Amino acid sequence: MQRILLDCDPGHDDAIAILLAARAPGIQLEAITTVAGNQTLEKTTRNALKVCSVAGIRTVPIAAGMDRPLVRELHVAANIHGQSGLDGPALPEPDLVPAPIHGVDLLIERLLASDGDLIIVATGPLTNVAAALRREPRIVPKIQQIVLMGGAMGLGNTTPAAEFNISVDPEAAYIVFTCGRPITMIGLDVTHQAQATPEVRARIRALGGPVAHLVDDLLGFFGETYLQVYGFPAPPVHDPCAVARVIDPTLIRSRAMRVDVELRGEWTTGRTVCDRYGMTGKPTNAEVGLELDVPRFWDVLIETLASYGPTPGC
Repeated sequence: MQRILLDCDPGHDDAIAILLAARAPGIQLEAITTVAGNQTLEKTTRNALKVCSVAGIRTVPIAAGMDRPLVRELHVAANIHGQSGLDGPALPEPDLVPAPIHGVDLLIERLLASDGDLIIVATGPLTNVAAALRREPRIVPKIQQIVLMGGAMGLGNTTPAAEFNISVDPEAAYIVFTCGRPITMIGLDVTHQAQATPEVRARIRALGGPVAHLVDDLLGFFGETYLQVYGFPAPPVHDPCAVARVIDPTLIRSRAMRVDVELRGEWTTGRTVCDRYGMTGKPTNAEVGLELDVPRFWDVLIETLASYGPTPGC
């Protein structure tokens, strides 16, 4: 059983990542921490509470973390996720409340109490993870690995060079990539392969029940904004790919590389510079995702959504 801490900024695809992490076989979701990113911290936290309320995820603490990047101003993704961060579905008010602890403190607390068997899955800007590493260095050897959705070997999606999560807080990303723990980067090169086609959405709708309807509504809004902004015919579900890597590492082919984060480039700030061919001579510090087994990925995700059934409850 893989025990994970999910650090996220819901966000449509983060919401699906929560649903996958909470029910996937072989995964034990220990806690959810939220961070400012796709929207403000207040909104991302509220969205996490709403999703967990609908899905009946009631035993997992949800703690609000950092409300801004370490040194930069916050830039949210309202053009993709809407003003609420989760526009589209008509979600009821949450019947859960946040845990009475700061998200960074929750990460530290859980890691220090562990036997070194916790995996951090980070699907938003890396501010919470970096803050925890800086505040309490004793957690470093306690982290089994960090699997993050972020970065790209190729084109960015926020600037021509940078992916959103890294671009929002590149200093935090630099801290994480240089922390010395095993890191797997699931970037846009992988996640753009996970497009929710009409056929995929039809499979999800056929499951029935509130969770399946929620996911289909999420994909509907997400698909419209992705078509308008990027011209994608179907929306890619970025964040569940990071969870899928933990569920079954063979779902994503990867390669060990040196990854450095650009902090000062005029046009390239937030770029993850991936040294695929070892040209710098620096030691590798991350497994970088290259290729997704798309049919198996969707089978895992849809089978997990089916487990919620017509009346979710945990």
